Amino acid sequence: MYRAITHDIEVTAEPFYLEDRSDPDDSHYLWAYRITIANNSDQTVTLIARHWQITDARGKVETVDGEGVVGEQPELAPSDSYQYTSGCPLTTPSGFMVGRYDMRGEDGTVFSVDIPAFSLDAPQDTPRVVN
Repeated sequence: MYRAITHDIEVTAEPFYLEDRSDPDDSHYLWAYRITIANNSDQTVTLIARHWQITDARGKVETVDGEGVVGEQPELAPSDSYQYTSGCPLTTPSGFMVGRYDMRGEDGTVFSVDIPAFSLDAPQDTPRVVN
């Protein structure tokens, strides 16, 4: 489990390799990841956008930007949490992801919340430490 806290918003990430949906012989590796966002602040916040940087084992970087997450822009009151699962394909047996969410506070202020960097490692690959 990977964790980051920014502006009293806690984001945890839990990646897991989908062996049954991957095909190493065809350079196709697939992971799912579960994200939990906990609002530990004293104001209601809305997740309005996501920004991901995905890097494979060859150093190829892909940037993914979009509104909300999995088609939603969740609103979290103080002490609320939101969880979703998504996926990431790579052509290499390892890589990592890192990013941020843009949040809007109830006062209209927009701020960024860090998504912790997390490692994507196929079981046949050597796990790496992500700082």
